[in-house]
Amino acid sequence: MKNKCIIIGVSGGIAAYKICSLVSSLHKQGNEVHVLMTKGAEQFVSPLTFQTLSGNRVVRDIFSLDENPEVHHIALAAKADAFVIAPATGNTIAKVANGIADDMLTATFLAATCPKLIVPAMNVHMLENPVTQDNLEKCRGYGIHVMDSAEGWLACGDTGKGRMPEADEIEDAIASIIETDRYLEGKKVLITAGPTQEALDPVRYLTNHSSGKMGYALARAARNRGAEVTLVSGKTNLKTPFGVNRVDVTSAADMADAVLSCSDMQDVIIMSAAIADYTPETVAKNKIKKQEGEFVLPLKRTTDILKELGAGKKEGQILIGFAMETEDLIKNAEGKLAKKNADYIIANSINEKGAGFAVDTNSVTIISREKKWSVGLLSKDDTAEEILDYCVKGK
Repeated sequence: MKNKCIIIGVSGGIAAYKICSLVSSLHKQGNEVHVLMTKGAEQFVSPLTFQTLSGNRVVRDIFSLDENPEVHHIALAAKADAFVIAPATGNTIAKVANGIADDMLTATFLAATCPKLIVPAMNVHMLENPVTQDNLEKCRGYGIHVMDSAEGWLACGDTGKGRMPEADEIEDAIASIIETDRYLEGKKVLITAGPTQEALDPVRYLTNHSSGKMGYALARAARNRGAEVTLVSGKTNLKTPFGVNRVDVTSAADMADAVLSCSDMQDVIIMSAAIADYTPETVAKNKIKKQEGEFVLPLKRTTDILKELGAGKKEGQILIGFAMETEDLIKNAEGKLAKKNADYIIANSINEKGAGFAVDTNSVTIISREKKWSVGLLSKDDTAEEILDYCVKGK
């Protein structure tokens, strides 16, 4: 996300301080960032702070006179690629829901035709008040995106919903509404991510080193392109991307049930999870005790989900699998493509520096029946975009 014009509206809540890092991050990425503040917001963060972080003057008064002949709120609204109000207090939400434009922030918001996002942050009882909930629903009805508040300890001393999400989460939400090339609009995309865990006993399990980063990057990319995304995820430490339906699973059997139960409804399926090929024949009821000598662990095959999907693939559905190998990567990936009846296999070597598990970059080769295309070392977010553009859009 760069070279965009983003307006950040800050209303008067203690969470206003969190927006400093959001403004700074967006500006550092090369975006034109404009901050509009209510009078209440100025009690928590000074306009000079936001002016310094954004590189643009904070226009505070809708009736201000200066050498610029433009009508500020109209000119800003016209150039914006996205408008975000964060924190959005109950008062500001009530104003935007009912078309009240009595300050620079709300007047510009009313005039803007770009995608809009509001991020509520307030006391839990104020948030749960039926009036606030009705106003939020009214905003959604007008096409305004609403980000759920986080849950936890609040500055007022209460505990519950109403916390401001972190800056990186808001940034992710902005990315989801700002993309203009939405070639997956109206399409359903299912993506698997992360590792599976195969229980040995109540204490131990078999797993692998997958962090889930590649799958989550694909979920963000598909969402940004307009898709309705279902993310079937093994256990990870990653945050659910904004606007993505996440289904948590543990074992390979769980993942098979979750994927196969809804595969017929999907336009695109991307199997990027690292799913166990084998699972213990039996799971001990109690912890397996240490003993002298060798210990033999009988294993049985898990469901080959990609093969099942290939066998039942509906007409027009795009099926994409992943292959991670330590040797003969392309040969093994081509064999997998044929055996599983997939449309594409993403060949991913763990031998290449900067690719593979638990890193933020990747280098893959996209293989179809007709050709192969190697993608250079990129961030996993950029790799995800290349995969979707090549396999789905038809790059």
